Amino acid sequence: MYDPTRLAALVAVSEAGSITRAAQRLGFTVPALSQQLAKLEREAGAALLVRHHRGARLTGAGEVLVAAARRVLDEMDRARHELARVAGLSGGRLRVGTFTTAGMHLLPPALTAFRRAHPEVELAVAGYEPPLGIAAVADGTVDVALTHAYDPAEPVPVPASVVQEPVLVDELVLVTAPGHALTAGTAGTVRLPLGELAGQPLISMAPTHPPRQGVESALAKAGATPSVLVETPGYALVCALVSAGLGVAVVPEMVARTSATPVGVRQLAPGNLRRTISLVHRSDETNPAVDSFRALVRGTFGRAGG
Repeated sequence: MYDPTRLAALVAVSEAGSITRAAQRLGFTVPALSQQLAKLEREAGAALLVRHHRGARLTGAGEVLVAAARRVLDEMDRARHELARVAGLSGGRLRVGTFTTAGMHLLPPALTAFRRAHPEVELAVAGYEPPLGIAAVADGTVDVALTHAYDPAEPVPVPASVVQEPVLVDELVLVTAPGHALTAGTAGTVRLPLGELAGQPLISMAPTHPPRQGVESALAKAGATPSVLVETPGYALVCALVSAGLGVAVVPEMVARTSATPVGVRQLAPGNLRRTISLVHRSDETNPAVDSFRALVRGTFGRAGG
């Protein structure tokens, strides 16, 4: 029987593409995560990862184990949900923090499922733009929160009392006005090298939005030229400006696919700009409502990510 923590670590590396990025998302140090992976390889009796200068990739054995690990972790989540159901949850309150995108597109189905399973639990939802949700969980203002972190970016410190559980990786993509040469026709079906953005007018969210600064720096190095500066983290506004032809932008794929204004979309190469959505909760408290909600979120986000 494999240790679930080590299985989760292997899944995280497979999604992040590197041990360093996976360690940041899981709140591990790189040596600690490497030690967990080494123990898992000894348990499996096979090499699971091939390290290279840009990160790590799965071996054939690793791919087999990751597929099985996802099934095991999903079953454990479902078991936690069933145990919470058996525990009663016939009252009380669940306080949830969320940021705008998740609140609009991912949270409603999870809360609907929670209300169906636990109709007597009072629900309260509050908005926290990342990383403020982490602090709200740490100080007890909310029981659980959805947050996100961009890559590349400096890792956000997480208090020891808080667990950060990655649930969905949202790749960043190029959005343009409809019919733009970079996204129209067959051009939109292949990844665009980041360097091809050189000279393109960029709808920028830097420098006043700290979570985006690493991404904006990468775009600047690629030669994208700031055209309009949006100083608040409002993707609906960014997409509206793009749709109107004022420039191009790089936004999470979930934002692009659900934009209220029409935009062209194209994936970027090498695909290493991303946003990881995580669920945060306290590690020093037992809360059946939080456990049930976590299981429902993983199921909802897994379908959204597929």
